[in-house]
Amino acid sequence: MKLNYKRTILVGFAFFLISAFWQAYDAIIPLALTNHFGLPQSISGVVMSVDNILAVFMLPIFGAISDKVMTRLGKRTPFILIGTLAAVTAFISLTFIDAYQLSSVVESGLGDQYQIIAASLKQANEALKAAGKEGNAELVAQIQATIETINGQLDGIREKTLEITLNNIWPLVGFIAVLLVTLISMATFRSPAVALMPDVTIKPLRSKGNAIINLMGTAGGIIVLALGMVFKTSGNKYMKYTGYVMAVCSIMILGLIVFLTTVKEKKWAAEMEAETKRLGLDEEPVAVTEGNRALSKGEMKSLLLILASVALWYIGYNSITSKYSVYATNVLFFDFNLTLIIAQAAAVVAYIPVGIIASKIGRRKSILAGITMLATAFFIGNFISFDSPELVMYPVFILAGIGWATINVNSFPMVVELAKGGEVGKYTGYYYTASMAAQIVAPIISGFLYDLFGMRLVFFAFGTLFVVLSFVTMFFVKHGDSRPDAKTVILDAAGGDD
Repeated sequence: MKLNYKRTILVGFAFFLISAFWQAYDAIIPLALTNHFGLPQSISGVVMSVDNILAVFMLPIFGAISDKVMTRLGKRTPFILIGTLAAVTAFISLTFIDAYQLSSVVESGLGDQYQIIAASLKQANEALKAAGKEGNAELVAQIQATIETINGQLDGIREKTLEITLNNIWPLVGFIAVLLVTLISMATFRSPAVALMPDVTIKPLRSKGNAIINLMGTAGGIIVLALGMVFKTSGNKYMKYTGYVMAVCSIMILGLIVFLTTVKEKKWAAEMEAETKRLGLDEEPVAVTEGNRALSKGEMKSLLLILASVALWYIGYNSITSKYSVYATNVLFFDFNLTLIIAQAAAVVAYIPVGIIASKIGRRKSILAGITMLATAFFIGNFISFDSPELVMYPVFILAGIGWATINVNSFPMVVELAKGGEVGKYTGYYYTASMAAQIVAPIISGFLYDLFGMRLVFFAFGTLFVVLSFVTMFFVKHGDSRPDAKTVILDAAGGDD
């Protein structure tokens, strides 16, 4: 028994384009909301959670719908095609509205004021580092007071930006409306795209298959982060994003073209079903599986615990990733693109080994190890400040990338392992309901706490807490692990892992 890597990579182009979109979305939308429209972090957090609110309802629905439809292109492919084209069109349109709003802010002179204040803050931070090295406590206190004053001036810039927005609310209304269209378009095909991998992969190989899918998604994210460095999205508070988004959407369209011209969904799904029967991997007689047998009490408990774990680690992880561009730009004065590329690169290196390790030690143990790594990385992040060398953040995000890869590769297969009969799309929807519901909560609560206590104090502490809680719930999971029987092990040894 061996995974068809070429086939899995081609299927992964659907997740490649999805990840490319979300990497760009998470990078620029919070910056546009806070810097171009002047929204406070709490309100920005509410807007950033809209995609997850939509996803909670739409992902299970479209996952279940795709289970039942059948077209010439298959079950999942039509959703991927139509959803991608609609999302690309709306995303590009969104940047024109943002550019209109930005022109009003720049014309007011706030852009020039910000550059002067930001330069003063940079000089003050450099002076603070020098005073700290000299051990001059009195001078350090004076400079810290100056920095607080400068930060107050930066808050004043945001408040004046918000005044401009409120004086002409229509650009914000238009921005939110088109944003909704973009997010609805993405929600229509995410579950079908993710469900395609288990559609064409037999159960014992789904952790390895999911590793390849996530590898493809990470590749899409890295490419978009590299584009961010080319377009200099990091630290450019008053940037127009149209060119950057058009480049990202071109990558998405390219991924869609590769997917449509190479993936033969119906043929590959039929071959998977035949292979499952040939190897005797059917869990139950066909008559029972087609009836979609209910889960046992133990299986249901494990499913709920897995979904709770998914929700908890996504709250922690998303609170970091959805606002890291803001935290790095406004608090640490770091280049967020390079840091995230390093994290993604670490995940790329980890995905395939993690999938192989999980097939040996089990998915649950692998996930617990990943949670430990992610929590440790976020905990260390609490001690990194603006006067730390930027390179200190790199090993932290390398550890976080490996930890997240370990969690991600194994969690989705644990959910669909419990799926009965033709319900893979439905269970994919359950998985994304848990993750998206968590991502509704994360930016709202964390944004409120940022406004209340300051981003510096809360940012990594919030993420650490929820990742640690996910360890507790995952510890009690008993079902969903891959348990190959003797026949599977013999075939695996004979066929290899390539």
